[in-house]
Amino acid sequence: METTVGVTPNKKAMPKAVGEFVAGTMGGWAQVFVGHPFDTIKVRMQTQPSPPIYSGGMDCLRATLKGEGAMGLYKGVTSPLAGIGFCNAVVFAANGFFLRLLQSNSSEPLTLAQKAMAGGLAGGVMSFLNCPVELLKVKLQTQYGSAAAAVAGHKPYTGVFNCGVRTFQERGLRGLYRGLGITIMRDIPSFWAYFGLYEGMKAALVYRRLGVTDGSKSNGLEQFLAGGFAGISAWLTAYPQDVIKSRVQMGYKYKSATDAFKALLVEAKGGNWRIFFRGFGPTILRAFPANAATFVAYEWTMKAMHM
Repeated sequence: METTVGVTPNKKAMPKAVGEFVAGTMGGWAQVFVGHPFDTIKVRMQTQPSPPIYSGGMDCLRATLKGEGAMGLYKGVTSPLAGIGFCNAVVFAANGFFLRLLQSNSSEPLTLAQKAMAGGLAGGVMSFLNCPVELLKVKLQTQYGSAAAAVAGHKPYTGVFNCGVRTFQERGLRGLYRGLGITIMRDIPSFWAYFGLYEGMKAALVYRRLGVTDGSKSNGLEQFLAGGFAGISAWLTAYPQDVIKSRVQMGYKYKSATDAFKALLVEAKGGNWRIFFRGFGPTILRAFPANAATFVAYEWTMKAMHM
């Protein structure tokens, strides 16, 4: 199986890395524009109290549109637009770096397992960028208005910059990196599945069409399908961790991810294990188009730069 992302001779490693960074940024922006409304619903479902405010994802969508309009679905979008573009650039560049590192020890094409491993390692790198970006996003997404903020005894955030500055003033750098451990536990398996399934499915689709497993020969439709299913696989491996992360990052009710996990276990008593999958519907609905757009934008940009 041919390696399609990141494997080039060492003398071209720097140009390739730059190309991956730029293409990853484009992919990240495409992901945010397509997926942020779904993400807002997901976060609100994950962080609602018990008993829940919403009966389901559609109820949350209706309530958000009624109370805040369409722009309510894009609350906190500035943080991921700036952050996820950069984070996506880093994760694609990191994935390429680890692919080249693994390839340097062998003249044989990388196996699918090695590609998945490179993705998992890139996910570990990504966590350190993802954590503060998502923390600000979650804080803004779970801010339901001035009345709710006043009840909580806290002045509403006016935007992502205000949220970041105030969080740093109140809690320092540790405040911005609240939930880092659970973010790492989410991102390593998530990106292992993400890049592994993308490369595997893309090669399988090319094989079905051309009889070869060279993923670089994939067309836009094959990239779209492989990217969409890669997004779904990433969430299937990481969703409960994401629920815990959202609970930790929304405020200071929980001391740690362990504390949040124990609280979820209490809420799950009596067979209510769906608590660990609140918001799963909108997340999966988002995963396919958002990640299909990510990979199509990434591959198109790489092709445009003749990478």
